[in-house]
Amino acid sequence: MIRYILLFVVLLVVNSGFSQQKLQTREEYIQKYYKLAISEMERSGIPASIIMAQGCWESQNGNSELATEGNNHFGIKCKSDWTGKRIFHDDDAKHECFRKYAHAEASYIDHTNFLMAGSRYSSLFQLGPKDYTGWAYGLKKAGYATDPIYAERLIKIIEDFKLYIYDEYSGNRQLASIKHQKQKRQEFEKQTLLNTPSAQTSDNRKIEMRNGLRSIVVREGDTYQSITKKYALKDWELYTYNDLKKDSQPQVNEILYIQPKHNRTNQTHKQHIAEDGDTMHYIAQLYALKLKPLLRRNRMKEGDEPAIGQIIYLRNKRPRNE
Repeated sequence: MIRYILLFVVLLVVNSGFSQQKLQTREEYIQKYYKLAISEMERSGIPASIIMAQGCWESQNGNSELATEGNNHFGIKCKSDWTGKRIFHDDDAKHECFRKYAHAEASYIDHTNFLMAGSRYSSLFQLGPKDYTGWAYGLKKAGYATDPIYAERLIKIIEDFKLYIYDEYSGNRQLASIKHQKQKRQEFEKQTLLNTPSAQTSDNRKIEMRNGLRSIVVREGDTYQSITKKYALKDWELYTYNDLKKDSQPQVNEILYIQPKHNRTNQTHKQHIAEDGDTMHYIAQLYALKLKPLLRRNRMKEGDEPAIGQIIYLRNKRPRNE
């Protein structure tokens, strides 16, 4: 009898040790997802350090129930407009509804979309691309979390693990990619113009890298004519780069690219799951993709729009049997 008791105790200790070993460390979590954070930074302008710090804290380094059971790495709740899958979890109240995703990548993408679409976060996108402190306090002020020291927690994670180095990654990578554009000389001239002090400080507008491309955020009073004049673009370029009609005008907070978009995404983003209100043009802008190739890739015609929950292929062609 004593032998069986001892064996049970040994097995219990071994299983306990095994379970502890399976928990992902913060370093392992960062190494697993930092490339995705950089990619989302390029797409949106949100510092990669902030994305990573939020992912670490909100998901308990990928070990939380929301992360393991629902692939929810940012603690985003359902809200009234959420039509996707759900998972229920005790948080500020019991049995609260949280968004459930098919994979971690979808959670990272939705986190970016959530911040970009939320009017209360719009002012954060005017901060410098490396201002993680401003973003941390801004997220807390905007009500992202109820934790009174949420900003300090994010900043500590960023500084303890030097996550700010990922905010530097984008710029170096983009300079390399710009050199391989077909209109190399023209792009070089534009880059030189944009780097002059007058171009950057005359109205405090920031040129931001999204998806590896230079972009701006539309302000009150902007017109396509004023934008093309400021950035030395030809009349047709801004419309063509952003798949826009010539008789339209920009909307406040709209993202506009000031160089040609990509034909397809990189390996990080392969699919987008359409949500309520998504249009093909909106998806094309999110990922800096040319609209016509995106439509062809998904076997759609001009004017076709996605249904809620439809998978939009960003890199490969949609299978015929779907």
